[in-house]
Amino acid sequence: MPLVSFLLNLLWLFTGGIWMALGWVLAAVLMALSIVGLPWARSALTIAHYTLLPFGQTAVRRDEFRGRGDMGTGALGFIGNIVWFVLAGWWLALGHLLSAVGLAITIIGLPFAWAHLKLALLALWPVGTEIVASGDLGRRAVGRY
Repeated sequence: MPLVSFLLNLLWLFTGGIWMALGWVLAAVLMALSIVGLPWARSALTIAHYTLLPFGQTAVRRDEFRGRGDMGTGALGFIGNIVWFVLAGWWLALGHLLSAVGLAITIIGLPFAWAHLKLALLALWPVGTEIVASGDLGRRAVGRY
């Protein structure tokens, strides 16, 4: 991990990263306890890790990154996102949005507010996305051209 990403992730932990990552873990646990939400529990844990250390990683559409569609990027993914939104997406997005508003008041908090806003969008519609290292994204894009 580059030094800048390390420092930003360290600061991120104190600007809401820990609390929102715990929110994602709570969502994963609740999903795992229900029969309906079990398919989303692992994904919620993956996004919890991303929420804990977002700098140096990015969320991308899986079909665009891999160059092919799959179940999560088609009609079943759309239905999965609707179920996710109803069960957990809206309250996770609200938590990220409130964190972003609080951080946007300060100049130092602006990059972290922006990260919370990106995570709020991911919280609303996560099925069909993949978390990749930012360096892998550039190498993958170069390989596709």
